[in-house]
Amino acid sequence: MQVLVIIPAFNEARSIGHVIGDIPDAIDEVVVVNNASTDETEDNARAAGATVLREERRGYGSACLCGIAYAETRQPDVVVFLDGDYSDHPDEMDRLLDPIRRGEADFVVGSRMTGEREPGAMLPQALVGNRIACTLMRWFWGARFTDLGPFRAIRFADLLALGMEDTTYGWTVEMQIKAVRAGLRCAEVPVSYRKRIGVSKITGTLTGTAKASAKILWTIARYAVAPAPVLRGER
Repeated sequence: MQVLVIIPAFNEARSIGHVIGDIPDAIDEVVVVNNASTDETEDNARAAGATVLREERRGYGSACLCGIAYAETRQPDVVVFLDGDYSDHPDEMDRLLDPIRRGEADFVVGSRMTGEREPGAMLPQALVGNRIACTLMRWFWGARFTDLGPFRAIRFADLLALGMEDTTYGWTVEMQIKAVRAGLRCAEVPVSYRKRIGVSKITGTLTGTAKASAKILWTIARYAVAPAPVLRGER
């Protein structure tokens, strides 16, 4: 099973080498998308052995979409997403990949809620936001997620079929909603989470928290009123 890792990164020069260094050796390719960084993120990622792309349009989703476009030239079986701030534990990647390898899941989210969290790793606003978003997804679609965690794995063909669009803060919840609506076999596994290196660009500021919360809620509302897609096997 060919696996390609995509790491969107904005000013993560201090952490990106640690992230790449902890990724299991069996992974076929690590791709860091430098999202308009103004520090040495790109140089440090390349020095650590990653393929480095540039995406000048600011936004988490923009960086992920850039990584997906590159993945289309490689055609991996599975794509893994994780953050570049070293809050995720890359060495736990097999936890996400194993259900896919066993043919039990198409899409796996690493849950920080059911895993071990370092005290203070997730700020109160992030915990509350996760709970609200997951509750709304359960009400609207019966989705049994506990987290919008960035550490996730998905079969590449299924990822392309989802037609991901969001360029900013709604990326993770959009993927989860679309995966459920498309009838993918979704799973969660517990993952560990620690305090990130540096300050969060989202939950670390009031402005970032407000923008992210608004976008997540807007994304949920958008798909709640959207026509249901044709599910797998119904064509």
